[in-house]
Amino acid sequence: MKTIRLEEPRNLQHADIGEPDSPGPGQALVRTHRMGICGTDYSGYLGKMPFISYPLILGHELGVEVLEVGDGVTNVAVGEKCSVEPYMNCGTCYPCRRGNTNCCETLNVIGVMVDGGLCERFLIRADKLHPSEILSYEQLALVETLGIGCHATDRAKPKQGDHVLIIGAGPIGLATLEFTRLTGAEITVMDVVESRLEFCRETYGVPHTVLFKGDGSEFDQMLEITGGDKYAVVTDATGSDKSMSTALAYVAHTGSLVYLGITTKEISFFQAAMHKPELTIKSSRNALAADFTRIISLIEDGTINTGPWITHRTSFDDVIGEFETFTRPESGVIKAVIEVT
Repeated sequence: MKTIRLEEPRNLQHADIGEPDSPGPGQALVRTHRMGICGTDYSGYLGKMPFISYPLILGHELGVEVLEVGDGVTNVAVGEKCSVEPYMNCGTCYPCRRGNTNCCETLNVIGVMVDGGLCERFLIRADKLHPSEILSYEQLALVETLGIGCHATDRAKPKQGDHVLIIGAGPIGLATLEFTRLTGAEITVMDVVESRLEFCRETYGVPHTVLFKGDGSEFDQMLEITGGDKYAVVTDATGSDKSMSTALAYVAHTGSLVYLGITTKEISFFQAAMHKPELTIKSSRNALAADFTRIISLIEDGTINTGPWITHRTSFDDVIGEFETFTRPESGVIKAVIEVT
């Protein structure tokens, strides 16, 4: 069976692996049709993702077809199209018992910590499949990305009329934007790439965008936007240690900062910078099963339009040659999708 494996940073190779077994109790055998390329995949490719071990088969943003199910499976049937919830949790640890399955103490994320779906077929726990009779495999592959933004917005808890700053307009920042806009908050997006900000203005009608230049002008612009109050909520979706270390400066007194991006480096700030304004600092990791159900419904009813997201498509045969290009900001990639089968 064909797959593509990340042997080490910057080294993707075609490989042949054995066929998966027949599904056991609670399992399903699925065929991968579409895979979205995530920032985590790019970080792993570049050697900047702390949770990845090599070699690894990537693929956690997936649109799949159910080929066979094992005993006891009732939530999906053969032939159904599904999105994959890639977070393999234990169900018994402290966070799992509290419903926080996204941060299980022994969590394995397929395509990140264990082999994922960039192959023709694979076995998965059937309870991690979320079917839709309406959505395409391409749309289903985007559900996981949107789940990250959905969960981050729930962590941030913006209210209608709040000034909210989203730092980073890559796919994860855009996913956060999708759900923040549903709260009625006043949104500002900041990025270092003007084309991404233009996408936010033209596609989502974002009223305020800030191009980060590093000369202090962005701070003055933000104070003007907020009337001098700064932001009730700031979400940093960059994965940049420098951005994450300075993001506190944009948060209003008693406001909240949510770290959504991941870095292998340390972040630092003076303790007084968070103590004096009594800030709340949170992280946001992965998503919950309920987020997948909600997102599928929102795409089905047209509340979320995934169409503008996909700017690049590639085939299974061509992805190795094109992957490096997708990592470069000048490529203009918002979301690239691999046509696996």
